[in-house]
Amino acid sequence: MINKFHYKCIDCGAEYSADTVHYVCTSCSSKDSEGQPPQGVLKVEYQYEKIKAIGFNHMEENHFLDLLPIHSLDSLPNLRVGQTPLYEVNEIDGNELGFSVLLKDDSQNPTFSYKDRASAVVSAFAKENGIDTIVTASTGNAGSSLAGICAAQNQKAIIMVPAAAPVAKLTQIVMYGATLIPVAGTYDDAFDLSVKATKELGWYNRNTAFNPLTIEGKKTSSFEIFSQMNGEIPDRIFVPVGDGVIISGIYKGFEDLLRLGYIEKMPIIVGVQSEGSDNIARNIQAGSFSVKPSKTIADSISVDIPRNFNMAKQFIEKYAGETLIISDDEIMQASKILSENTGLFAEPAAATAFGGLLNYEKMNKLASKSKNVVMLTGSGLKDLKSVQPMIQMPKPIIPTIQNLKKLTS
Repeated sequence: MINKFHYKCIDCGAEYSADTVHYVCTSCSSKDSEGQPPQGVLKVEYQYEKIKAIGFNHMEENHFLDLLPIHSLDSLPNLRVGQTPLYEVNEIDGNELGFSVLLKDDSQNPTFSYKDRASAVVSAFAKENGIDTIVTASTGNAGSSLAGICAAQNQKAIIMVPAAAPVAKLTQIVMYGATLIPVAGTYDDAFDLSVKATKELGWYNRNTAFNPLTIEGKKTSSFEIFSQMNGEIPDRIFVPVGDGVIISGIYKGFEDLLRLGYIEKMPIIVGVQSEGSDNIARNIQAGSFSVKPSKTIADSISVDIPRNFNMAKQFIEKYAGETLIISDDEIMQASKILSENTGLFAEPAAATAFGGLLNYEKMNKLASKSKNVVMLTGSGLKDLKSVQPMIQMPKPIIPTIQNLKKLTS
């Protein structure tokens, strides 16, 4: 287990063994300054030369254990995490598309979001290392995910959330039996408090861009996409971006496949943000990082200081990724179009990725016959309030055929 992987700092290159819990590079993180993304984020490295001899089919059959930072699949929760469907869409609003759209529906995870991938791996690692209390900061999805996974694993979850988090997500957390700590402040305030609790109280921390194992959980969708596409890679993958962790996880998964020689190139990954929370896309090309306070309907990607900015930036620059900023109106229109054309109801953050694809279609950026994956990262049932302005509930009728005909003719 100790020799299976090690950690490497994305900034200075320092390496850390896996024999104890590590969150960030001690040297680089000491240089952090207020209002700036943290330095010293760690990346998990495997013994790729040894793994190369193992064929992809064998790894697939073994649920990619060789590329996960755990010793046994038995440590994972007894729930179906991952292995989510990839649906193909051939037309929108009755118009046939000249390219392929593939929807990766991670709302079908146990707590209805992509975050279960990370929670499952973090929980399994904790289980193998005798840790029974896990804390995280969350705007809702990561918290409900950790709460649900810990309920399945008989572990204690402590969830810190901004007080304005959606009630549906907070309800999940409470129903799963976790300890819910609302914080009078932002996600960043909750994040900082959870890190202080980890240092002073010894709780294991699940925070994305702090615990490097979250990336390892989130990368598994890349393996699945490669498998579901029968050994091909898509031309583009549209990803909603907030903290920069999901996009980094998808990059990491395909990078693992590159390093093992299973693929020859990286797909173009498009990071899509709301203009109300664009602190990654706006800063990628900037000489220095500046914060714009976030205000967007897509609460799951509403982040002032993207904790994984530096890793996401490195991946995007190294592999010629793309970023896109769209409005909240575009996000909600995308949610409506997606629902009416596919039967998939996505929360605003997930609809952001689909909005990015619609934007590229409008700008004629999608080549004919190209294959384009959209990451749908969470269910619309998690945030019903956001769609209320778009819908109008019909008034009740006197139950007669005449009245029915008036409404349906």
